[in-house]
Amino acid sequence: MTLKRRDEDLKRIVADSATTISSLEGLLGTLGDAVDLVSESLRAGRCLLAFGNGGSAAQAQHIVAELVGRFQKERRALAAIALTTDTSVLTCLGNDYGFEEVFARQIRALGRPGDVALAISTSGNSPNVLKALDAARERGVSTLGWTGREGGAMRARVDLCLCVPADSTPRIQEAHLVLAHLFCQLLESSILEGEVTG
Repeated sequence: MTLKRRDEDLKRIVADSATTISSLEGLLGTLGDAVDLVSESLRAGRCLLAFGNGGSAAQAQHIVAELVGRFQKERRALAAIALTTDTSVLTCLGNDYGFEEVFARQIRALGRPGDVALAISTSGNSPNVLKALDAARERGVSTLGWTGREGGAMRARVDLCLCVPADSTPRIQEAHLVLAHLFCQLLESSILEGEVTG
């Protein structure tokens, strides 16, 4: 690859990324609704259960870290669990029940009415994510979906869906990171405001 071709490719990728990030303006209302849902759940002493595969697993863990720790402001720790981090549980469930059950079984064990499940899948079609959403519904757990493309099968299985209007997995994941930071910032502000006024 020539230097000129490489530079053109990189400029195209940066432009595509910027276009995808700009498209998130169309999701801000739904993002606000998601923050309200999770804020209400956390104030009631409930928990956020986050999960996804691959890069989406990393996004789930990132969000949970920001909530249990802090995003930008000092505040109380918020109840959140990433269902992607316990290797003993994941390998046990994968071995004994199959990989499609690794999140659903955890939802059945941990999920309670009033909790919120945050499912992240760039395609919206990951079988283990979809099974977990079905398990959440059975348990009375509210559901959020973060996805891309047309939303896949996830779209019909969640209470609120943030669907990034892009086809490229890397662009969707970049947009999910921006959504994660917006979500954490708004949620942190909402929790702090509620504690001051409540």
